[in-house]
Amino acid sequence: MPGDAPPDAPPDVPARILPALSEHNRAFWTGGADGQLLIAWCTACARWVHPPAPDCPECNGALVARPVSGHARVFSYTVNHQPFNPAVPVPYVVAIVELDEQQDLRIATNIVGCDPDSVYVGLPVEVRFERHDVGDDAVFVPVFTPR
Repeated sequence: MPGDAPPDAPPDVPARILPALSEHNRAFWTGGADGQLLIAWCTACARWVHPPAPDCPECNGALVARPVSGHARVFSYTVNHQPFNPAVPVPYVVAIVELDEQQDLRIATNIVGCDPDSVYVGLPVEVRFERHDVGDDAVFVPVFTPR
């Protein structure tokens, strides 16, 4: 399963740094349980907002979590070859993807399921989720794979 530590990794090293859940980010990190990427939507100015926040940064309006298509394009990326965590095999792609729903709606993520050399700016990608248990909760980390 993606996100599992390799067999030779120390057992106490998680494959990912996992988020602390809060009332503002819970929908984003748990929506993957239902296969949905949930992003904050401003009910006042009709804009998507990410990262999750208490209020809309544009108009201070109320935010509600709504599903998006999960389709995006790679906006920027780098291929990391330096092993900083023994549980994370290298190379891997760290990317900023721009969701199709709104220009400037971007998420920091990993591109998975492909050779890192095949990634390019503009690559169409779609979301999938990696489940990780955090205490009594589960988080579903959104990662993207080529369409």
